[in-house]
Amino acid sequence: MQRIAESELIINNRGAIYHLDVRPDELADTVIVVGDPGRVEKVSNHFDKIEHRLSHREFNTHTGYVGNKRISVISTGIGPDNIDIVFNELDALANIDFETRQIKEKLSKLHIVRFGTSGALQADIPVDSFVASSHGLGLDNLLNFYSYKKTADDIAMAEAFVEQTGLDTDITRPYAFSGSEILLNKFSNGYHKGITVTCPGFFGPQGRVLRLGLSSPGLVDKLSHFSFNNHRITNFEMETSAIFGLGKLMGHECMSINTIIANRVSKEFSKDSEAAVEKMIVKSLEALIV
Repeated sequence: MQRIAESELIINNRGAIYHLDVRPDELADTVIVVGDPGRVEKVSNHFDKIEHRLSHREFNTHTGYVGNKRISVISTGIGPDNIDIVFNELDALANIDFETRQIKEKLSKLHIVRFGTSGALQADIPVDSFVASSHGLGLDNLLNFYSYKKTADDIAMAEAFVEQTGLDTDITRPYAFSGSEILLNKFSNGYHKGITVTCPGFFGPQGRVLRLGLSSPGLVDKLSHFSFNNHRITNFEMETSAIFGLGKLMGHECMSINTIIANRVSKEFSKDSEAAVEKMIVKSLEALIV
């Protein structure tokens, strides 16, 4: 087995991986990822016991227990580039021997769930409701940097998206991944389900206009009308496709749960998004530990 060089796998003086500053023994097999560093404590407030509190840059990590279930909650920051860092380091913590710098012969499977916020792309998905993503459709290009074999279903969804939306593929080459069916089944009651589109930015890539014009006007309307094999686009944000893509390639079970804080069709914004997120945390933690 080939040794991974110090420049590729960076381990600090306390034996922790570079960006997260987490050691393998400090990570649980069930991981909740949140964008906002401040949301980590909002999740861990519901733990019965906390073993580790770690912080480095925008990456806060709390590991503890809900009942007998060990869980880590980690902040990723915003965007697919941060997901690339977090997921590669989570996988390294689980599946690389830090002493020998070699991939372990027996690989571990993490269960990773995003607790995030998002904008709805359907008029019938109200603010303060919750979405569980069946698929992640990426406009962010991250997975295009990795070598992998695409499934026929994933190719068909991406091609249908280009055809129906008229997307300029010189801007981006979309990709699609399904989420974990095992985890999706846990979030059955009280969650809208559908495709989550992941964008590489908040303003232009999500069709917002302030002072700059758009190269692809009418994006929200195009996304809202997309359909494929009885699937529709429910929402968009900046992380899910990267989570589903990297997670699937690494062999982990991944899911994305989002609180809808804006509806881009009705142009509404939540009057109390913090309360809605808290309800999502309580409800989704309960579903996750069953």
